[in-house]
Amino acid sequence: MVLKNLPAERVIGPYIPSTGPFVPLTNKQREEVYLRQTFVTPGPYVVRLFSAGVDQARDSPSQWGGGIGAYGERVANRYGRLVLANTVSALGNAALGYEPRYDLCRCHGFGARVRHAVVRDFLTYDRTERNLRPAIPSYAGAFVSGVISSQWLPGKQNVWKDGAFATLSQAGYGSAYNVFSEFAVDILHKITKKYPKHVNAGLP
Repeated sequence: MVLKNLPAERVIGPYIPSTGPFVPLTNKQREEVYLRQTFVTPGPYVVRLFSAGVDQARDSPSQWGGGIGAYGERVANRYGRLVLANTVSALGNAALGYEPRYDLCRCHGFGARVRHAVVRDFLTYDRTERNLRPAIPSYAGAFVSGVISSQWLPGKQNVWKDGAFATLSQAGYGSAYNVFSEFAVDILHKITKKYPKHVNAGLP
């Protein structure tokens, strides 16, 4: 089976296991996290394919029309925004010493784990790996990506409106992806009958 030896990190990107220690990242590890969250793991691509499909269904922007070519443009738009958002977020997290990885909940129960996943889209640990802080870099990255991407969209765009909409989208898509990440390890366990091994939370 293809998924039998597939580490969860390959699916959801670098994360902190529920049984693993909270260890501050080095600059080299932060670079690795950025590359994996943006280019290497399949999760970002799957989300962009889905969000581009939503854009296609909404005919947004309408100037691109329909068809496979228009869908490709929407996928490229979504992925370009991801690169912008993750770059700004990574730089901000590094400057502030914030944790860029998702930490799996150390709680039990479906509701508690969902709440943890949603909260982590708004709060993250600072360099102490104990104190939670507003995830300002993530939302700053979303806003900047919306403002900049409005420059390559067809038609006349309102950059501030696009930035605000991208920020709101971060709350929705980010929370949903965290929920998926929270249960991905359990899903893989059901498929493979074993829990993935964790080596430094998926980092070298």
